[in-house]
Parts: sequence; structure tokens; C-alpha cells
Amino acid sequence: MERNFFHFAQGFAAALLVALTPSLAVSQVGDSATHGIAMYGDPALPPDFVSLPHVNPDAPKGGRIVFGESGSFDSMNPFILKGRAPAGLSALTVETLMGRSYDEPFTMYGLLAESITTDAARTYAEFTLREAARFSDGSPVTVEDVRWSFETLGTLGNPRYHTAWNKIGSTEITGPRSIRFTFNTTDRELPLILGLRPILQKAQWEGKVFEDSTLEAPIGSGPYVVAGFETGKYISYKKNSDWWGKDLPFNRGQHNFDEVRYDYFGDGGVVFEAFKGGLITSWRETNPAKWGNSYDWPEIRSGEVVKSEIPHSRPSGIEGFVMNTRRPLFADWRVREAMILAFNFELVNQTLNGGANPRIQSYFGNSPLGFTPGTPAEGEVLALLEPFRADLLPGALDGYAVPTGDGSEANRSNIRAATALLAEAGYTIDAGALKDPAGQPVGFEILLVNGARDMISAAEIYVEGLKRLGINARVTTVDNAQYIERTNTYAFDMTHYIRSLSLSPGNEQTLYWGSAGVTDPGTRNWMGMSSPAAEAMINTMLNAPDQGTFAAATQALDRVLTTGRYVVPMWYSDISRLAHRKELKFPERPPLYGDWIGFQPDVWWYEQ
Repeated sequence: MERNFFHFAQGFAAALLVALTPSLAVSQVGDSATHGIAMYGDPALPPDFVSLPHVNPDAPKGGRIVFGESGSFDSMNPFILKGRAPAGLSALTVETLMGRSYDEPFTMYGLLAESITTDAARTYAEFTLREAARFSDGSPVTVEDVRWSFETLGTLGNPRYHTAWNKIGSTEITGPRSIRFTFNTTDRELPLILGLRPILQKAQWEGKVFEDSTLEAPIGSGPYVVAGFETGKYISYKKNSDWWGKDLPFNRGQHNFDEVRYDYFGDGGVVFEAFKGGLITSWRETNPAKWGNSYDWPEIRSGEVVKSEIPHSRPSGIEGFVMNTRRPLFADWRVREAMILAFNFELVNQTLNGGANPRIQSYFGNSPLGFTPGTPAEGEVLALLEPFRADLLPGALDGYAVPTGDGSEANRSNIRAATALLAEAGYTIDAGALKDPAGQPVGFEILLVNGARDMISAAEIYVEGLKRLGINARVTTVDNAQYIERTNTYAFDMTHYIRSLSLSPGNEQTLYWGSAGVTDPGTRNWMGMSSPAAEAMINTMLNAPDQGTFAAATQALDRVLTTGRYVVPMWYSDISRLAHRKELKFPERPPLYGDWIGFQPDVWWYEQ
């Protein structure tokens, strides 16, 4: 039996249009404490809301859900650069000051904090903790824990926490349960970003080196605690029977399982077989061809295993093979465009996906935040980009579309275009081998992680296409630990790259595309781009007075990123495909973001 949710698509589209209407005014919190805060406009839910709209408030409690992961883990500190933490650790055991509703583009409601106070310009944010907030050991969550967590994460934690901390000019404890952060720069998103910072127990880390990898689980205030684990095999989270937040309206209908467990296996193929064998209870299928043709075993036919499709209204994001522009080979945009032309998307998509998945056309495609491929910049988008005209790459202003092929194995027209671009950039062919301007043979490595079968298959087809240009490319696979180390230090030529993007892009965009990532390790700027235009668009996004300017700045950023030609784009899906045991249920009405953060296991439940 296949459960289909496409009849919700029209409702999603309508909700999205309402949420992104340019006429929305900036939320005027106005120095009074409020129960929630939105990036633009006011929170959709009133102070006396009883539950989030996309949950089943009467969902039964109990049961378990078991996931499968490939690879391993070697650390219980998910907040630092070192090591690899197990899946679910932060999300299930640690809470934040405010919680995000994934049925709105970007709105936060009080979680550990009962309220937030800020001014119209958002020059500060003051949080007041709930008196009942407790860590899992029963100790209260204090403003000192908040202050310590912010400073520690912002200075010793993963670099993704540093940007926001550097924008805090001063911290002041204003009452027994209140703490105020005053900003040293203009950034309208900061109050929301701070609301999402994990709050850790200061006492647990006294006398310890925070930035060192450890197998001691963090003491958090979340719904679950670590009940047991074995590195490389499993981790089990059990519901905290004394969880302080179980009766909050924000949590009603969420965190319903008694146990959430992750079992670890060698690679993705083994995980799927474990699902078929009943060892794990839910599987997210990313291959539409496999979804259509390979789900035919007795439990599927009997209804013991159910297929569910969940739509969404979020941007496509970017996925593909990223080129490291720190390498001389990929410093020239013409070479990067040639690499995109040489990737036979139509053949790869047909081979791996049965041709079912559409190609990514831009980073914010599939949403009102993306530009329309092939069209020139106009209006406010053009005005924002005009000061950078001299530095923008071809297509940013006059229009650009990702090149398409004819689907044939030869891919002749694209190969001819790629050859012409390489010749223009000074590359020559000598005895069938491409030589760079210095006369050296051209070759590079495509770095992938063990077990990534679809990506390895796509890369192997790509390697054959590159041979038509005289390029000697090779695929190298490594284990997870090596992969993390090499990508954190940008020690690769080309690798698989995926960045999921939301309807509320903000400070994280600096981590993704900011010029500091050219040299700073551990950022998400794997391509090594340095673009004043991109950074200016991000700054405009963060300080836009209304949704119209915000959308224009995002569309302008989308043009800069796409025409930067940093990634050989692959495909995306506007639905998620989940197979699961029939006892696992989820609400009939999925959230705006669909199957994303905050969906599984958060709003699911077990029902015999």
C-alpha cells in the first residue's frame, strides 16, 4: 500500500505565498517580552497556542523507532570540529532557548526561554528562562549556563558558532532568569540565531578541555538521554521520564517514542538490507527508480511495510560535485563551466534514477527565493548587483541556465562547447591528452566516501565523459573519518557536495560562502569562493527592512552562486520517499518544510 500526500501541494503553495508576501512588515517586538519572534511579520501562533499546527497533539506515547546509519562515530561532542558524533545526539538530548516551527519560513517560539525581548531595530535580545527548566540530572538551567554555552561555543566550538558570537558586543545578566545580549553590528536575524544555540550544562565541563573529543555524553535538558552505545555499532536514546518540558504547548505531540535508536553498518547497501530484514524500522529512499521498481518483498505486499511520499515547499539547495578553486585547475571559471558541460546529467539521471529527478537549476530553485534561469536581472535585483558588474561572471546579469545535453553517451555538443572553453583558457590537446597552459597533463581526483554507491556510480560515468576532453580523472573512496578530515582542511580536488537551503537563509550563508572559508578550516565553503558581491547580498538579506528586499537579495545571491560555476549540479526531489513499519505513524498534514529537520522522529509516533 502506498500512502500519497500530493493532495496537500496546493495548500502548501498557498501557505508559502502568504508567508513570502512582500507586503509583510517587519515584526515590531518593541521592547516588550513576547512568546515568539519571526524574521518578518508576526508569529502565526498566539501566546495561548496549544500545539504546533503540523503535529498530532493527541499522539500516543511509547514504542521505538530504529534508524540505520552507514559508517561509525568516535565522539560524543557534536559541538566541536574534532571527531564524528552519532546521529541524533544534539537534537534529542540538548535544547535551545527557543524552538523553531517548521510550518513557517522562520519563526521561533519559547522553549527553555519563556519569552524574548528586543527592539524594532533588533539591536539586542533578552531571554527570560522558564523557572521549571531542568537538565536531565535534575539541576536547573541557569542564565550562567546560557552565558557559558554561548561564549564556549562561540570561541572553542565548531566554526559555525563563531560568526554570531563575534557579533555580540556585551552580555549582561539582568535578573535571576534573564540574560541580555547587545550586538555590535546590524543583523536582524541575530535574535533568532541566538534562540537556536544549544544550551549545555557548565558544571559538566569544569576542569575539562571542551574542544577535545570525548565519549562522555553531554548533559542536556532535552526529551532523551543516552541509554547506551557502542562505537561503530549503535546508540540508543531513551525518553527521560522526568523531562521538564513534556507539558509545554510547543512540545505537545512531539517526541513520542520511548526509544530512538541508530544502528551503524558498513555502507548504505547494507543498511537497506537491514531494513528489509526488519533490523531497522524506517528507511529514506533517495533513488526514485529503486522506489518504483525494487520495493516488492513480502512485507511490502502484506502491508507490514508502508511506502509514504511527503511533499515540501523548500528550495532545491545544491548537490553535485564541488570544485576546489584553491586548486589552480579550477581557479578559471571557463574550466569550471567545461566541467559542468562534460557531466552528462541526462545519461546519469536515466541510469541511476530512471530519469525521474529534475536537475538543480540554481541554489534556491523550486522556491520564490530563486532566480528564473535564462532571464536577465531586473528591478531591485539588478540594482543590488549593479555595483559589482565588473566582477560578476558571465550570465549573472544577462541570464544563465545550466547547460543541457541530448542524453546520448557521446554528449557531443556539450563536449565541443567544453573543448572551446578550455582552448580559450589556454589548454591544448597533445596526443589525446589535455595539457594546461604550462604544458602539464590535466588530471584530478574525485574524493568520495566509502559506500556512497549512487555518487560513486555517477562519478564513474563522469570520468568516462572527462576522457573525451583528454582529462585523466580518478575516483578515490575513503572512510568517514578520513573524509571529514580532508574536507575540513579542503584537501581535495573535487568531491560530493550538498547544502540544504531553507526559506529563511541568513547568517549560515556566510559560513557557506564567506571569503574567510578560503583559508579558515572547517567552514562550509568547500569551493573556496571569495565574492564581494555574494557577501554584500548576504549582508542585505540580514538587514532587509521587508520581505521584498530580502527576496531580491536572495535572488541576487542565487545568481552570483549559480554563475560562479562552483558545483557540477545534479538532481533534487520535491518529495521525500519514506518506507517504514506500519506501526510508525505521522500526521496527515505535513509541515511547510516537509520531511526535513523536526519531522522524523519528532512528530512521529508508534501505534500498534
